Amino acid sequence: MLPVRNPEFDALFDGRLFSLLSWDQLTAFWQRLDAQAGWYLYALGEDRPEQPADGEHVTAFIREIDRLLRKEHDEDYCGIVYADDLERPSLVKIYDPSHLGTSCGSSKERILPGWLMSRLPPSDMNPSHLIPQNRRRWWRGIAHLFGAEEKK
Repeated sequence: MLPVRNPEFDALFDGRLFSLLSWDQLTAFWQRLDAQAGWYLYALGEDRPEQPADGEHVTAFIREIDRLLRKEHDEDYCGIVYADDLERPSLVKIYDPSHLGTSCGSSKERILPGWLMSRLPPSDMNPSHLIPQNRRRWWRGIAHLFGAEEKK
């Protein structure tokens, strides 16, 4: 089966993004984010979502991903969440604290985020690394909160 592509999403994904550098910035960003805006919630390595999640499920995802990031990114700064617009985002990339790659960009490997929030239907994204089982269990453990189905 050929991967599903959305050129509009791909352009946004590869476009200019802004980092949420501090934990306070991330907190304020989550509070501004419109949970009712029709977000596709995507854990890379799992099935690409076919439909956007409803607001209740987006709110649950934000709560759980924020909890995971603060627990596992043991730094006094955030710096692993990026958005195309910090006031009215259409795309949010959330990098997995356990798979950040090199921070200087010298690696030839393209590090993909662990999770995406997109207001556009996303393209199929295939990470170049194996997704650890603990991440798959985490995602599947919260997936019922927002209607995602387990990958067969």
